[in-house]
Amino acid sequence: MACTVDLRNRTRKGGAATLVLIEVQCQASLLLSIDEKQPMPIITTRNLYKQFGTGDVAVEVLRGVDLTIESGEFVAVMGPSGSGKSTLMSIIGGIEPPTSGQVILDGVDIANLNDDERTLLRRRKIGFVFQAFNLIPTLSAVENVALPLELDGVDWKTAKKHAMEALERVELTHRADHIPAKLSGGEQQRVAVARAIVIKPAILLADEPTGNLDSRQSGRITKLLGELASDSKQTIVMVTHDANVAKSAFRLLMFRDGNIERDLSHDEFAANAQAFNMGSGQFPKVPSRPSDPAILSEGNR
Repeated sequence: MACTVDLRNRTRKGGAATLVLIEVQCQASLLLSIDEKQPMPIITTRNLYKQFGTGDVAVEVLRGVDLTIESGEFVAVMGPSGSGKSTLMSIIGGIEPPTSGQVILDGVDIANLNDDERTLLRRRKIGFVFQAFNLIPTLSAVENVALPLELDGVDWKTAKKHAMEALERVELTHRADHIPAKLSGGEQQRVAVARAIVIKPAILLADEPTGNLDSRQSGRITKLLGELASDSKQTIVMVTHDANVAKSAFRLLMFRDGNIERDLSHDEFAANAQAFNMGSGQFPKVPSRPSDPAILSEGNR
């Protein structure tokens, strides 16, 4: 608005040449202000609660989770079984609604979307790797991987090409024509990873993506996830019980009793990774960064 007034005044005094100069200066100032804006977090949860059941049998799984994840981050989530990790992933992915609180993905509050809009969001922006794989038993590996593309209107020839490229990234092209029943558990896991990455999602949610893999394949998959974050700026959120797998992430969230107990950088976690024992559910006493906001209220500590 200030630019418009300035242009009118200068035009009357200095003519067309002055008008062009002021207009260029105004545009440059506007571009500078856009460049200076901070990037918007791709995942935000605010005071997230999830309860299953009611009355005396009610179980509170999430207890006021506040979380911000920037685009291109690779975040590992660890914690004892039953601490709410998988439930958080389902809610972030729009599969399960929260009891209360907000989930904002790339600036969109998913509570404001209808069923069709949430389905479209998941299909185009979110890749899932489920613990149970969720492969279609009658489809071959390549058909399973190509399916998300076909559902989005991509023709079979193009979808198959991209599916084979995804299978190559998990070293499974030689098993492309096999149905899930003919694949080992580790191979099915890798098909599930290929299916999740084939759409090049902005967000990839992986629940124990290396749980059925040997150490070599586990290392390859975690390296691939890191590359997706570093090179393609995709955002990876990975649940794992394996400290060696979590060490590949850029950031670690330690979950307990439905909330985040610690939020650690890669270096902070790597320095203490050997002390983690998910079997006992005990976390080493690693102080959170001074700049981190308080994660838990006194009542949840």
